[in-house]
Amino acid sequence: MSAKTFFKDFFSKKMLIIFFTGFSSGLPFLLTSNTLKTWLAREQVDISTIGYFSWVGMSYSLKFLWAPLLDRFSFFGFGRRRSWMLITQLCLMVLIGSFSFLNPVHSLSAMAALAVLIAFFSATQDIAIDAFRREYLKDEELGMGSSMNQYGYRIAMLLSGGLGIGMVGSSWANLSWQQLYLIMAGLMLIGIATTLFVPEPNFDRALEPKTLRAAVVEPFKEFFTRDKALVILSFVFLFKLGDALSGAMLNPFYVQMGYTNEDIGLIAKTFGLISSLVGLFIGGAIIYSVGIYRSLVVFGILQALSTASFALITYTGPERWALAFAVCFEDISSGMGSAAFIAFLAAITNKKYTATQYAVLASIATLGRNFFSGFSGEMVKALQWTNFFYVCALIAIPGLVMLFVLREQYQKNDQL
Repeated sequence: MSAKTFFKDFFSKKMLIIFFTGFSSGLPFLLTSNTLKTWLAREQVDISTIGYFSWVGMSYSLKFLWAPLLDRFSFFGFGRRRSWMLITQLCLMVLIGSFSFLNPVHSLSAMAALAVLIAFFSATQDIAIDAFRREYLKDEELGMGSSMNQYGYRIAMLLSGGLGIGMVGSSWANLSWQQLYLIMAGLMLIGIATTLFVPEPNFDRALEPKTLRAAVVEPFKEFFTRDKALVILSFVFLFKLGDALSGAMLNPFYVQMGYTNEDIGLIAKTFGLISSLVGLFIGGAIIYSVGIYRSLVVFGILQALSTASFALITYTGPERWALAFAVCFEDISSGMGSAAFIAFLAAITNKKYTATQYAVLASIATLGRNFFSGFSGEMVKALQWTNFFYVCALIAIPGLVMLFVLREQYQKNDQL
């Protein structure tokens, strides 16, 4: 593959569409989490109440429960992917814009209800967009497509998170929180316009589930009749677990090591974002060249080594170069791993049940992050920081073992 061919494909119309759908998917996420919590904190809302707002994001972990509806039904003659994308995007634009009429001091309950609805429709949009991407792209395009999807997603999070918060009350923008949410609602038009513009992926209507029961039962039946189905699920659960456990404690680690807020903001956050975008690009290029399976092996090893690299800081103390090295290594490796992992999840779904199977796999993949990360503080107490990062790196080994068990299956079937 020549560099010219790669860049032509990377910046093609198809990949631009995937970028914009990723942007639409990522925009609502922080508006019901970090950005909203910052607003509540500025209005002196009780810290316990702010903590309860974390629960509004449960829709992202439970979305597999209603994913079969997206495989079974469609509306307006738009097809079963575009119709759900359009419905959720229109609802999100209205709901996000509704925040512009509320204030935490007088309407906290209404804001909580609104946040739950936004998270629900955002999770549902994710189901539709993930299924659309799987069906719209050819198998050999999934790696590059997962990178472009993450590019759009993370840039949208930058706008709705750090940049958006920075514009509220600033000397250069001086927005109110209500105005910020109104602007974010307007940015949902990017997703709506993309949905109206793109074609519905080609799909044989005769293969669609004929009943809701079939849409619920058949995806699971089909998956568990596969060879090594439990090994696949074990790999999906384990691949990102060590990375998630270490990531949950990085900010407290930086503070305890003696880094200033300026160091954390400039190096860990700004350099980290740039590094992750570089990692996504490199990951997409490598997957394009050598395939998903080989990329997962290499990126999984690099991901483990990058997790262990944070132990370096415990030896050097709060040196900026040590932080920059660990952050850049970790974010590049994690970006590469994410690109390959998302492509893997898409590749192993059956196109008859894309929405349901992808939603289930994504939920399993995030289970470790959402549940076991809660115990990461206890791990630090028991192990101390140096050993904590070494153990998190070693946790990658079982996932890599599962990957090697699957090697013959995927090489034989030429799936990846």
